[in-house]
Amino acid sequence: MNTTQAMDQFREFSSYPTQTRTQIPPASSQAKLDETIAHLREAAWKFATLPMEKRIALLTNMQQGYLSVAGTMVEAGCKAKGIAPDSNLAAEEWATSAWGVVRQLRLVRESLQSIEKMGDTPIGKIKRTPTGNLAVQVYPNNAIDGMLFKDVTVDVYMQPDVTEQSLAADRASFYKKPHQGKVTLVLGAGNIASIGLMDVVTKMFNEGNVCILKMNPVNAYLGPFIEEAFKAAIEQNFLAVVYGAAEVGRHLVYHPKIDEVHLTGSDKTYDQIVWGNNGAEADERRAQNQPLLRKPITAELGNVTPIIVVPGPYTEKEIRFQAEQIATAFTMNASFMCCSAKVLVLPKNWDGSARFMKALQEVCAEIPTRNAYYPGAEDRWQAIIKSRSNVTNIGQAKSGELSWTFINDINPDDANEVLFQEEPFCSVITSVQVGNTDPKAFLQAATEFANNRLWGTLSATLIVHPKSLKDASTNAAFEQTIDELKYGAITVNTFIGLLFCTGAPWGAYPDSTSRDIQSGNGFVHNTNFLEGIEKSVLRAPLFAFPKPAWFASHKKAKVVTQKLVAMEENASWAKVPGIVFTAMQG
Repeated sequence: MNTTQAMDQFREFSSYPTQTRTQIPPASSQAKLDETIAHLREAAWKFATLPMEKRIALLTNMQQGYLSVAGTMVEAGCKAKGIAPDSNLAAEEWATSAWGVVRQLRLVRESLQSIEKMGDTPIGKIKRTPTGNLAVQVYPNNAIDGMLFKDVTVDVYMQPDVTEQSLAADRASFYKKPHQGKVTLVLGAGNIASIGLMDVVTKMFNEGNVCILKMNPVNAYLGPFIEEAFKAAIEQNFLAVVYGAAEVGRHLVYHPKIDEVHLTGSDKTYDQIVWGNNGAEADERRAQNQPLLRKPITAELGNVTPIIVVPGPYTEKEIRFQAEQIATAFTMNASFMCCSAKVLVLPKNWDGSARFMKALQEVCAEIPTRNAYYPGAEDRWQAIIKSRSNVTNIGQAKSGELSWTFINDINPDDANEVLFQEEPFCSVITSVQVGNTDPKAFLQAATEFANNRLWGTLSATLIVHPKSLKDASTNAAFEQTIDELKYGAITVNTFIGLLFCTGAPWGAYPDSTSRDIQSGNGFVHNTNFLEGIEKSVLRAPLFAFPKPAWFASHKKAKVVTQKLVAMEENASWAKVPGIVFTAMQG
């Protein structure tokens, strides 16, 4: 099959929103795309061999450029999503647009400086998991992290074949064994502003590749801000930003001068790219392992994210606090996130299950319904709730909005349940009950359910009471559960989005194949430049004061998040008192 035929097989994998709320740049012409790729190809060797001092200077310039446009990007995102820019809800856009990007750029800069001085990136303590794998602490990164996020840690579990010797030898591999220049296509996500940017930073500075970022039509309005922010990289042809829908994507994906592809989106999009869109022909190619795309492709493709609640002696105050964590994971960005909470996994015959559900619904009732801005959301929502009797809608949804929808007590053994098999990507959350009130039996049942019933391998959250972990056998079962869960990003007692912003590796569990891609392959962010990653595990206290700024009930969330972004520029201690003071007013 030639390239033209291949492109004809490739169905549209992104579409414009039905209403354009902000200005979208015109689609890039094929001639312009070819010219852009040619310039990137010419500059790829220069970027791969760029002296470290110039690489650090470029990255610093990109961070400064991004800080200069962050406020206007937030305003644009708010406008597109129906959020008042001066409202407290705008904290979401500050967090999902700016915080992670500014932090990643700083941490990558610090890693490059460490490579320049010491020959390697800095890492924290190394320990062993219960199965004997190495676990590397990467958070807190400094004393400020430890103060602002007290008792929060992130350990990166490594794959079984990683030794302490290979951990050191393989870390920051591009800087030890550089290639001669590569061009990576990054297909940007349409839901979160920071995703495409953080993917680009990873590909450029972790892997040494020049990048062409294709904006998703849903948030293509952000492209001009990115072009302004990263102007220094664009002027040197180390980066390009292009626009358009399916025809642009087809041309870029199969272009012979693009070496690699990175996608954030749907597994269906991945399959169309790799195997083609014609059902019978795609099935035959898959069976023969003859992919349509014959170049490396990495991907982050979503998940049916479980929240697993381990039985324990929770107080009403603790349940309310954790209900706010779950509500954040469910309602943030109107539930249009790859890591949105989708299935609450509760113990069977435990009185706490009803208490958690009651508290979660009470919290959601206090959160206004949101504009369902992402294309197809209402159709997906209607298809899910149709003909179901166990549906509870919360909130007074106006035109263009969707209720917070709960579908309760689904049969966990139903192999045909669509909510276990497909990510809804709208404001729907379900609950199931498995196991029993014994923590060890429940953990075993919950692990089996999450690994074998739920689609995806990206993210999962566990909620556990510290008193339960004082029992040695329960603690051992809990650690075994973390080991056995086939997810690349796991949090304990907190919102999964915090892990996304830490600079720790973010990606799917590394057991997928191109024939069964699940939530994708490869890790992004990864500011310590680790190789051989299995999963990132973030642990947090069951209860914290002051309340986290990502809680919808936090009265100063926007100001706290703005201050966090400003602090992350250089990890400035001078900005810490203002963050703490404002956070305590929440």
